[in-house]
Amino acid sequence: MTLTKIRPVSSRLALIAALMSMVGGLAMPAWAQTETRPAARPAHEETAAKAPLTEGLAGPYLAARLATVDNDFRAAAEYFAKAAAQDASDSYLQDSALVAMTSAGDVDKAVAMADKLIAQDKYTELVGLVHRAKLIRDGEWDALITFVDEHRQADVALQDDLLDGIIRAWAMLGAGRASDAMQAFEEMGSNENILPIVNYHLALARALVGDYESASTLMQDSEANGHLLGIQSQVQILAQLDRRDEALALLDNLNGADQEPQLAALRKQLQGDDPIAFDVVSGPKDGIAHLLLSFASALSGGADPEPLSLIHARLAAWIAPDNPEAHLMVAQFLQERQQFDLAEDEFETVRRMGQMRPQAELSRIDALARADRTDAAEKAALALTAAYPDMAPAWIALGDVMRQQEDYKSAIPSYDKAMKLLEGAPDQARWFPLYARGIALERAGLFDRAEADMLAALEIRPDQASLLNYLGYSWIDRNENLDRALGMIEKAVKLSPDDGYIQDSLAWAYYRLGRYEEAVAPMELAIGTMASDPVVNDHLGDIYWMVGRKREAQIQWKRALSLAPAGSGEVDLDRIRDKLDRGLTAVLQDEGDDAETPVPETPERDTDASE
Repeated sequence: MTLTKIRPVSSRLALIAALMSMVGGLAMPAWAQTETRPAARPAHEETAAKAPLTEGLAGPYLAARLATVDNDFRAAAEYFAKAAAQDASDSYLQDSALVAMTSAGDVDKAVAMADKLIAQDKYTELVGLVHRAKLIRDGEWDALITFVDEHRQADVALQDDLLDGIIRAWAMLGAGRASDAMQAFEEMGSNENILPIVNYHLALARALVGDYESASTLMQDSEANGHLLGIQSQVQILAQLDRRDEALALLDNLNGADQEPQLAALRKQLQGDDPIAFDVVSGPKDGIAHLLLSFASALSGGADPEPLSLIHARLAAWIAPDNPEAHLMVAQFLQERQQFDLAEDEFETVRRMGQMRPQAELSRIDALARADRTDAAEKAALALTAAYPDMAPAWIALGDVMRQQEDYKSAIPSYDKAMKLLEGAPDQARWFPLYARGIALERAGLFDRAEADMLAALEIRPDQASLLNYLGYSWIDRNENLDRALGMIEKAVKLSPDDGYIQDSLAWAYYRLGRYEEAVAPMELAIGTMASDPVVNDHLGDIYWMVGRKREAQIQWKRALSLAPAGSGEVDLDRIRDKLDRGLTAVLQDEGDDAETPVPETPERDTDASE
């Protein structure tokens, strides 16, 4: 069994089908559309045709659309609100403003706007969703039941309406109608497509009223095994029944359970005599928040970020502000949309709760690093190593961040610490830190140690293309082990023929071996994928020169000069200028036997590291 952080996986297809039947009626706002992606909901076609382009609306509308493309939720909310104020009859603009406000975390503003629209009899499905959230947060259970009955989809039977059906059942429990609530859940269980999620919520409701035996039985045929909250629920319910051995066995069968602080704490409690409370949900608000998180997770499963996924997660966090899973999911969604400042607010909320999640932090560090926010990534990595000093991946992440900043000497101790923690670990857990440390050692001028690390990594992963390329090129550049090095690079090309860096290495290996004609084709392939790389342009110029294409060589060198940032060290700018003035032949004659070619840049993060 594998724990998939937060996001449900059980009966995913059935859940998504049920979700799509629910959201199919939602009028999709501007946020859900892009210039290249048509509206996904037929119900929106009428309002989409009314997209406002009149003079009074054009300014704020176009500004909102630009903000939408950039996922700048706060700006989009401001401009859509201005546009909606100029045309109060346009539900498209109103829904777009609600989406942007909620996505930005301004749920209070979205609620106030939804209340105003309802008072004006301007109901849309999104307005109704936001108003439901308000009634849930305020605990107005009877009003919520009435509202659901008046506004739910009339063409869908209540027992088949996943969202409103479960919300209504939880509201009955909140209103003190426990028997009616249980009956409502059970009636929904007649629909096999949504049975797993219904059973999960019925189990939570049963546990809340003290019927742990029924709750445990229901959990066995639910979607609980697919996410952290479900695992916690099962363990806590088993503990109430004094079935601690079964609870421990459940945790033992989970991959990655030791990396989740809550599960580690539960294990410690189970192994001792400490009492374990059932507190995953404390009432209907928490139960409905769980439901919204399930919707958010299922809606996020596509290739493109689904706006409604973030909306459901935001509403869950607003309804249940003490639920760390809700804030964590919001943070992850914001991170995926490159909204790092908003994401950091949510991550900080989770940390203030004492709920730092190592796996989520690793994902966050990686995203920050890929976005070139290296200062923030380094700060996060240092915090993670301080909080979890015995966690090898945290030290690897810190080493990677330092390596990205070209601080190779600082990266090496981090990798050293990781390798010490990984002593006795399976080989597959050791190959990447060996490779990464090898890069840092080579860049720091400690080639003997770097070579040893890379050879050790190759014993574990003999078919890892970037590793073969890196060591092979290093040997070629040092004029060592030439035959073996060329064979390694040729093997890397076969494994990853579309990798421009590897094609560059093959061409440069041929060049260093004096096989200039053979070097042309792979270098031209490399330039086809990395036209803006100054090193590759410089290399191609040298190869062209050696095969007599001197004018083309000068063009490539000039291009390399134009592409290389001053002081970057990517290429030797003075050497390129010298080649342009006097030609490569004269430069090489002056350099004599000590001539060297810069090592080509390699990706700072190995894309195959997760294999």
